[in-house]
Amino acid sequence: MVQEAYTTQRDKEINFMLIKIKNEELVKELIGEVKDFPLYTTQLINLANQNAQGTRPRVVGQLTELIKECPKRTYEDWKNWYLSKYPNAIENATERINEMMNNLKKAIKSIDESMIKKWVEDLVLEKTFIGLRFQEAILKKVAFIKNTNYRLAEPKEESRGIDGFIGDIPVSIKPITYKTKNALREEIKAKIIFYNKTKSGLEINADNVLK
Repeated sequence: MVQEAYTTQRDKEINFMLIKIKNEELVKELIGEVKDFPLYTTQLINLANQNAQGTRPRVVGQLTELIKECPKRTYEDWKNWYLSKYPNAIENATERINEMMNNLKKAIKSIDESMIKKWVEDLVLEKTFIGLRFQEAILKKVAFIKNTNYRLAEPKEESRGIDGFIGDIPVSIKPITYKTKNALREEIKAKIIFYNKTKSGLEINADNVLK
């Protein structure tokens, strides 16, 4: 009974054991060689690749599908099979990334402490302020289109879900995803202006106010 209880407990421990395989071990097991790169170089190459788009499907193929399509299972067989289908892919990707890396090298040479300070100020001060206060920019833009004035809501008005006024119209400013959150929607006695943050700025839907 003691042995049986011990075995049962051991089996439970094994069932809940979290087994980890490090990336280096994966590479060694599947390929046999772990490539060594100097510190920071892979980060820079990866940045260059992101800008150059050197390993996009149009350059190197749809790799997730190709690896499934390959009839072989060893790394050497996969390598030979892939290069037979895309003989110029590695060279083309390398050229794209190398060209971008040369551009980055020129850019790095132009970076000094003054530029870094300017970048930090932009991130810590300007972008933070804009990210938290863009509601006023939306009110100002919509008011301009409507040819009227605007103001931000007072604390008492904010407690009722109002973010500001376009003329005398109370408005609430919500992300576009708010439309899909019916279960979370509070009762807001104001017209809603929807916005969507994009890489280039904001997309605003103020039809409720401008009609």
